[in-house]
Amino acid sequence: MLHDLNALAIFATVAEERSFRAAADRLGVTRSAVSQSIRRLEEKLGTALFRRTTRSVGLTEAGEKLRIDIAPAIAELGLAMDHVRDLGGAPRGRLRLAVSSIAESFLSGPLLAGFGRAFPEVQLDVLVTDEEGDIVQMGFDAGVRLGEVIEQDMIAIPVSGDQHQLAVCSPSYRAERGEPRHPRDLAEHRCIGWRPAPHRPPYRWEFSEGGREFTVDVAPEVTTNDMGLMIRMALNGAGITFGMAETFRALLERGELVSLLQEFSAPFPGFYLYYPTRRNLDPKLRALIDHVKRHSPPEAGRKAPSAMR
Repeated sequence: MLHDLNALAIFATVAEERSFRAAADRLGVTRSAVSQSIRRLEEKLGTALFRRTTRSVGLTEAGEKLRIDIAPAIAELGLAMDHVRDLGGAPRGRLRLAVSSIAESFLSGPLLAGFGRAFPEVQLDVLVTDEEGDIVQMGFDAGVRLGEVIEQDMIAIPVSGDQHQLAVCSPSYRAERGEPRHPRDLAEHRCIGWRPAPHRPPYRWEFSEGGREFTVDVAPEVTTNDMGLMIRMALNGAGITFGMAETFRALLERGELVSLLQEFSAPFPGFYLYYPTRRNLDPKLRALIDHVKRHSPPEAGRKAPSAMR
């Protein structure tokens, strides 16, 4: 049984690193020991877990299924060991976070920089991604997302106040093309849209009128998953783009962008740090939670989803 657990831990490390050499370095063993452990595990299971070439290591279908199935258990075992190891000591080790690219208040720098100064033995590993998925199965300690898309079985604490979205463009574009008076007029304008991933459709722009929410499919002439590119295109007069008001705040204040259709923008609950319910909370995650609670804006979470309060 102990050998099986060790082999599964080695498998999980290779699966995460996608490299036998990197896994060996991380585990502090030889590459040969890692290869032998994986070979014995594959023989015991009667199937290949990895596809190996001279340049890359990838999971087979069986390997991917095993990775998904054991990820929660491996995380819990690691957490239990970390909890005992760190009992009475300072938080330490790698803290993995999956953060939405539009969580401007969290990604802007001060909050994370302050956490790094307060807990120098914690190494932050932040993946900025808009792909949705199970953070436990993906190997993350926590995530940051809009409250409305967080699973109901998660614990969530606010990291921002209420949000609202705006349509914006450059003054030169407005002077050339005029501005829409209603969201339906966007069909007559050049638009710069956002797509979270290649296999996903472009985001439908959301508005509110008379207390009724509705979306508009703007058929953008430019689509990207990079908000930075969307802003640069808008600044250069390429069209109207759409996103979180706080993302555009500094540019609006300087007059480099102008807001449109403000009367059709309604507030909604903002961003939350979320994590799974666990009996033993990792000290480094607990440290981040306490740090966020101390430094969240006073208005954060005023409209928190009831299931996550």
